[in-house]
Amino acid sequence: MKNVIRVLVVDDSSTMRQILISMLQDAPGFEVVGQAQDGLEAVQLAAALRPDVIMMDIRMPRMNGLEATRCIMSATPTPIVVVSNNVYEADLNIAFNAIAAGALTVVEKPRGLDSDSYLAVADQLVTAVRLMADVQVVALLPSVPAWPTQPASLAGPALKPAASIEVIAIAASTGGPGVLNQILSNLPADLSFPIVIVQHITTGFGNGMAHWLDSLTPLKVAIAQDGEILTPGRVLIAPDDAHLVVAPGGLVQIDRSAPVNGSRPSGTRLFQSVAQVYGAAALGIILTGMGDDGVEGLGALRKAGGHVIAQSENSCAVFGMPKVAIERNLVDEVLSPDGIVAALKRRSEANKRARWAGPPTAQSIRTGG
Repeated sequence: MKNVIRVLVVDDSSTMRQILISMLQDAPGFEVVGQAQDGLEAVQLAAALRPDVIMMDIRMPRMNGLEATRCIMSATPTPIVVVSNNVYEADLNIAFNAIAAGALTVVEKPRGLDSDSYLAVADQLVTAVRLMADVQVVALLPSVPAWPTQPASLAGPALKPAASIEVIAIAASTGGPGVLNQILSNLPADLSFPIVIVQHITTGFGNGMAHWLDSLTPLKVAIAQDGEILTPGRVLIAPDDAHLVVAPGGLVQIDRSAPVNGSRPSGTRLFQSVAQVYGAAALGIILTGMGDDGVEGLGALRKAGGHVIAQSENSCAVFGMPKVAIERNLVDEVLSPDGIVAALKRRSEANKRARWAGPPTAQSIRTGG
């Protein structure tokens, strides 16, 4: 953790810039090294000042936050925290597109100046900037191919055969929305299994992320509702500040029991539930993110016979969660987002072929046909 975090504040409103600066100055360990009133100025100051973190507005003249993020991540990669309204669809789309372009997270822009609202937003903002300051970002590169074979040191037990898969469970944190977009937008509408996702995101932005993903993929993406049933080709995301678990019969349950190792929703709770219900018919995927949420749950999934995929290091915004899973020998495959798409397509087609073939007959068993 840096002793002093150097921050560039970007917003076209001088009043909002002063509010954001005051929030940082009220907390220890921050130095505001520059202010920009539009995206073009942000790009120039990012190169000149080399701040530790940039707080990026969305709607600005000359160059908006999305274009500024693209330029900065290409020329002078820097941790970017998007500061956005969470009530306007257009702003949310720009915010999540900025995350897909390399920004690390999104926090709520102050809307009211009453004490409770101010303190709540200030706490979220200061925490996000502090956490992102230590993230090592790099210039965005095209997604790399999947590893054709697993190095023995990472493979753990021998790879399991491609059994029929009935559910895909995914956990992601920092950088996750962009990777989820890469994966979901390249899957077919007739996918033969449902997908359930835990994505850590600032409270208030879950619905916006679901709508954004739904607009970009042929699959139906929505926030999970208590009591609904998992359906092939449908993607359900855990609600803000609530656990998503799966019960027998593919029944979705939403609960607000205690956080698991500080996380709610928890990837571990999700993986544990699909392990218990689906066993070897479950496939777990752990994507970019800080910390180790989900890793304990992957242990349960592997023990139940399920298959585990981790995102590759050079495609992660933050190689935290996948790294821990790999180090604990809980991973069958390490793949880029493109590799994950290819693996899921293969599994989906295998499911369809198995269903078309139907159950084996007595004659086929006797003859080996």
